Amino acid sequence: MKSVAPAIFPPAGIGDARPANQAVLDWVHEIATLTQPENIFWCDGSERENEFLIAESLKQNVLIKLNEKKVPRSHLHRSDPNDVARVEQFTFVCTPTKQEAGPTNNWSEPGETYTRLRGLLKGAMRGRTMFVVPYIMGPPDSPLTKVGFEITDSKYVVLNMRIMTRMGEVAVKRLGKDPNAEWNRGVHSLLDVSPERRSICHFPQDNAIISVGSGYGGNVLLSKKCLALRIGSYLARRQGWLAEHMLILGVESPDGKKHYVAAAFPSACGKTNFAMLIPPAHFKGWKVTTVGDDIAWMQIRDGRLYAINPENGYFGVVPGTSYQSNPNAMRSIAHDTLYTNVALTDDGDVWWEGKDGPPPAHAIDWRGNDWTPDSKEKAAHPNSRFTTPMRNNPALDPDVEKGEGVPISAIIFGGRRSDTVPLVYEAFDWNHGVYLGATMASETTAAATGAVGKVRRDPMAMLPFCGYNIGDYFQHWLDIGKRLTSPPRIFGVNWFRKGADRKFLWPGFGENMRVLKWIIDRCEETGSALKSPIGWLPGIHDIDLAGLELDHKCIDELLEIDHEQWQKELIEHKKFFDSLGGVVPEELLQQNKQLAARFNE
Repeated sequence: MKSVAPAIFPPAGIGDARPANQAVLDWVHEIATLTQPENIFWCDGSERENEFLIAESLKQNVLIKLNEKKVPRSHLHRSDPNDVARVEQFTFVCTPTKQEAGPTNNWSEPGETYTRLRGLLKGAMRGRTMFVVPYIMGPPDSPLTKVGFEITDSKYVVLNMRIMTRMGEVAVKRLGKDPNAEWNRGVHSLLDVSPERRSICHFPQDNAIISVGSGYGGNVLLSKKCLALRIGSYLARRQGWLAEHMLILGVESPDGKKHYVAAAFPSACGKTNFAMLIPPAHFKGWKVTTVGDDIAWMQIRDGRLYAINPENGYFGVVPGTSYQSNPNAMRSIAHDTLYTNVALTDDGDVWWEGKDGPPPAHAIDWRGNDWTPDSKEKAAHPNSRFTTPMRNNPALDPDVEKGEGVPISAIIFGGRRSDTVPLVYEAFDWNHGVYLGATMASETTAAATGAVGKVRRDPMAMLPFCGYNIGDYFQHWLDIGKRLTSPPRIFGVNWFRKGADRKFLWPGFGENMRVLKWIIDRCEETGSALKSPIGWLPGIHDIDLAGLELDHKCIDELLEIDHEQWQKELIEHKKFFDSLGGVVPEELLQQNKQLAARFNE
C-alpha cells in the first residue's frame, strides 16, 4: 500500500494505535485520500494523549477549562446553536431496498448516498487533523463485544469517545489480523456544521456509518446510537441477540438476594435517574446498582436473557439533575466530566436549570451570552449534556465488566404519559409484553428536534434507533421469546401521570423503588396482583407506601384504568399498526383484538 501523504501529527509516543489489520489500514488510506487532511492522528486512548488533546482544544477554544476546585479536571464545550440535538429528519438507513429499512426509517439508496457523501467529504479535512479512533463496545472478554473505528476531524468527538468507549490498544488487540474480522467503519466530518449539509447515514449490510455536518454527540459519537443501536439492532437480528435502548440496574435485598432489571424509556424520560436510583430511608438495607443507563445488549444463555452494557460512560441530559433528583449522577459529574451547552458561572463553575441552590446572579449562557435570573432565555440548553466515565458512579455494579453479562429478571417499558397509563402493570406473558412494548407511547421532549409534548408511539423506545424494518424487529422479539425457557417478566410503568390540577400524582425519583419492589416481588412470585384488561395490576395495598404521604384517592387515580380513555388508546394502537403498512406480525394484531375483547368481558 502506498503511504498516506499526510504526516503523523502528535508528538512521539502519543496517538499510535495503528492496527496490524491491513483492511483497516487500506480503509484509512482511502478516507485520507478522499478528505485530504493535513495530518493523521492514530488515537491510543492513553492519559498522555488525553492531556495533549485537551491542551490543544483549550488553545483552539473547543473547550473552556472549569474551576479546578469546583469541578476538578472538567471542561465545557459549546456547540453551534443550530446543532443541539439528534436530527431524525437527517438520519438515514441505507439498505438495498426501502422495504428493508421499513416504514419508520428515512431510507436512502446506498449507491446514490455513498456518491453524495463522497462529494461532501472530498477535501473536507484540508487544514485539519484526521483522528482515527479504534474502540470496542462491551467488556473486553464479552462474546457480544464489537470493534469499531471512527475517523473524525473533531477533537470534541475524540475526547467524548475516550469516555464513552474502551478506546485504543484494547480494540486493536480484539480485532487481530484477520482481514475478514467483523468491525464497524465510521466516518465523521464537521464540514461547516451547516444544517443543509447534515446527514447521519447507516449502511447496515456494510457495517458502516457516515455522519457529516454536525458536531452534536448523538449525531457524531458513532459508537452510541449509530453502532450500539441502529447497526447493532441489525446485527442482533442476524446473529440472534437483542440490541436495545435500555438501562440495566441491579436490585439487592437486605438478605443478599439480587435481581437485574432492564428498562426502556425514551430519551429524557428518567433512564439515568432510574439506573442510579437511591432507595428511600424506608428501604434500609436495599441496594440499587447501575450496570448501564442507556443501552443493553442481551443474549440467550441457558434459556435466560443475559445483558451487558456496551458503553464505558454516560452521556446524560443535565437540566433537572440535582442532589434531590439524582445524587449518584451529581457525584458522578462532580469531576473528570465534559459538559456540553450548560451555563458558565463567573467563578468558573457550571449551572443549569434544576441544579441545587439558587441561580447565579450572573452567568454566561450556553450560547455564550450574558445571563441573569431575569433573562427570558434558559441559561442551559434543555438538551445540554454531561459526558462522564461510568467509573465515577458510586453505585456502579461490581459485575459491570462481566463478559457473559448479568441475568435479566424483568423488562420494563415506560413512557411519559399524563393520563391513561397506570403507575405500573405486568404483562400476562412474553407475547403480551412484546405488544406492550410495541404500542408504548411518550410525550416528546427536547432530546430530539421537533414539537415538544406531543404523544407519539415509540415502540420499545426504539423508534429513532431501529436499524431495519420495524415489523421484522417485532417478529425478532417474538422469535427470541420462543427460545427462552425462563423469560423475564415484562412490565409497563408511568411515573408521569397527572391529576386534575395537572400536577404529577407520583413523587418519582427515589420513590420509584416502591414500584421496583413490587416488580421484584412479582418476579419472585411473592407479590399479589389483580387481573385487569391491560395486565396484572397491584392492589392498593400491594405497593409498600409506608412513610410516603400519599392518600388512597391519589393511589386509586395512579392505578385507575379508565375504560373510555383506553377505548381511545386501543384506536391509537390500531392506527399506529395500520400506519406501518402491513408489516406488523399477526401475533401482535391478535394481541390487539384480545385486549379489546377483555374490555368487553
